[in-house]
Amino acid sequence: MSGAAMARRLFVAALMLILTATPALAQRGPLVLAAASMQEAMEAAATAYARGGRAKPVLSFAASSALARQIAAGAPADLFVSADEPWMDDVERRGLIAAGTRANVAGNRLVLIAPATSRVRLALRPGVDLSRALGGGRMAMADPDAVPAGKYGRAALERLGAWRGVESRVARAENVRAALALVERGAAPLGIVYATDASASKGVRVVGVFPATSHPPIRYPVARLKRSRDPGAEAFRRFLVGRQGQAILRRFGFTAP
Repeated sequence: MSGAAMARRLFVAALMLILTATPALAQRGPLVLAAASMQEAMEAAATAYARGGRAKPVLSFAASSALARQIAAGAPADLFVSADEPWMDDVERRGLIAAGTRANVAGNRLVLIAPATSRVRLALRPGVDLSRALGGGRMAMADPDAVPAGKYGRAALERLGAWRGVESRVARAENVRAALALVERGAAPLGIVYATDASASKGVRVVGVFPATSHPPIRYPVARLKRSRDPGAEAFRRFLVGRQGQAILRRFGFTAP
């Protein structure tokens, strides 16, 4: 068995243990698998949702690619919030989402960051030379072959003609928050993350915003999973796409879906 397959099985087993280990945990709300970039906003949304006396959703964060694979492997989850449409498409093609429950819940912007103490300033336009700005360091990005933030980042760099100059110097992270952490620690002089990630950290600063036309639109779809049996799952999904949930997402810097 491959390491990836073993990891998926262990993840599913851990989720099942969390949900069934004790009666107290079993009484908690729906299990939500959400993109790592939504951590603070989703935690705030879950808290606000529970204030009305409803069971608080259980949140699990990772790269959308990893979450989609966990769902395909049988993870006992109720809702999936992806950072891009292709990974939700993959889950939908497998017949794993409940009909009529998919909706775009948020958007985002893509930015270039540096450590807070850095003096680097760059205009992100065609012909920008990022390799010079990197010096002897590397560009921190979520995996550009699989993770949404990394795929958006690669598309933007290709559009600006900068990908070839940095491709061999990319520090591939498992998700966008791991890429953020590399820049926070000074392990990478530059990184590509979402605007919401940058605003959640005091250890980095934004040195440039990628033009919206340089990459596919950043959309976060949400859907209830077909295997869900928790009645709170649909209620929380509706909360997220409703007025109160949308106001929370905007407060954390997400844009309209």
